[in-house]
Amino acid sequence: MLTIPFIRENRDLVIRQLKIKNFDAETIIDQILKKDLSRRNNQVRVNELQSEMNQASKAIGLLFKNGEKDQANQAREKTSELKEEIRALQSAMQQASSELNELLIQVPNVPHASVQQGKSESDNEIIRKGGSVPDLEENALPHWELAARYDIIDFDLGVKLTGAGFPLYKGDGARFQRALISYFLDRNTESGYKEVLPPLLVNADSGFGTGQLPDKEGQMYHVQSDDFYLIPTAEVPVTNIYRDVILEEGDLPIKNTAYTPCFRREAGSYGKDVRGLNRVHQFDKVEIVQIQSQENSYQALEEMVLHVESLINDLQLPYRIVRLCGGDLSFTSALTFDFEVYAAAQKKWLEVSSVSNFEAYQANRLKLRYKKPGEKKTLLAHTLNGSALALPRIVAALLENNQTSEGIRVPSVLHKYMGKDLIK
Repeated sequence: MLTIPFIRENRDLVIRQLKIKNFDAETIIDQILKKDLSRRNNQVRVNELQSEMNQASKAIGLLFKNGEKDQANQAREKTSELKEEIRALQSAMQQASSELNELLIQVPNVPHASVQQGKSESDNEIIRKGGSVPDLEENALPHWELAARYDIIDFDLGVKLTGAGFPLYKGDGARFQRALISYFLDRNTESGYKEVLPPLLVNADSGFGTGQLPDKEGQMYHVQSDDFYLIPTAEVPVTNIYRDVILEEGDLPIKNTAYTPCFRREAGSYGKDVRGLNRVHQFDKVEIVQIQSQENSYQALEEMVLHVESLINDLQLPYRIVRLCGGDLSFTSALTFDFEVYAAAQKKWLEVSSVSNFEAYQANRLKLRYKKPGEKKTLLAHTLNGSALALPRIVAALLENNQTSEGIRVPSVLHKYMGKDLIK
């Protein structure tokens, strides 16, 4: 969430920039500033009363020593009154702090200066394209039909076992998943990311730390008896490794990668656009996460974008990189680049990765800070993450774009993991 000093010092900027996210912030920002001013005024008064009480307490002993018993008792009564007033002010300050936090968590992150106004994904800006769209035969099949023909993904059996959106991979389909996961992890670790294997369930504090709670609880599967949430992305547990941590600047950057299954309810998803692997409730994803200093986070974001681009290039998929407009930007992100690949049989673009800089927004919720050498003051770190990559739509595009009369071609970078160059 935004810090109060940042809001106090940049009121007009915050209100103006949040309009790019189509969020009318003026009323709530002024409520925050009003409560903050009241709280700070109360703190000043508490400090004054505590100073007055300390002086009165010192005087009591001297008055008794000098035999001035009546004055001493009056001073004692005065300290009792001061204590009661301080207690009331502190209670009001505590209440104000709680109300301030409730307001602050309702305010989205301020978008980066490069984010353009827009209402939806149709207003996003394509910044780069790559790869070549394959020229498929007229009878080219969408991936869900290819999956049935080659017996590699069973959507109906997934429905039997669980429900819609829980596909069952088998044979070369399961092996293809494992190959992609291994390849992505190997490429990420070669690029300096440390592999971690986090839990698949997190507590509410972790969900709050990265901004999934209270914003996205309707999209998360909740184990009510234990109050745990199934992770929608590895971003949640991996970033929360550093919750309530103070780092040294020399520890930065911290770069982690993780493979996890991910679980999303995707409430309201239906129709032809969610067929097959286009939108599922359980899917595999490899994530990259960085903890960065404030000065270096946007250079890191550019490097992460280039890294994800190299993975897609290695898979020889046609792609485009899109800078999200304000209306499509997430609640917590300052700047996001989406990667979309082209699924030639469906003739549509499928999102396979989002790479985002959250600046200090998550770090403030996480209480994640760092110190510069020789300085006592701590600074909020910047957090970044990206999909490298999400598998379902990557698999969909690979199956569709690489279909031939002999079978489905396996990208050359996966041959050593698959042990074959053709699924047939």
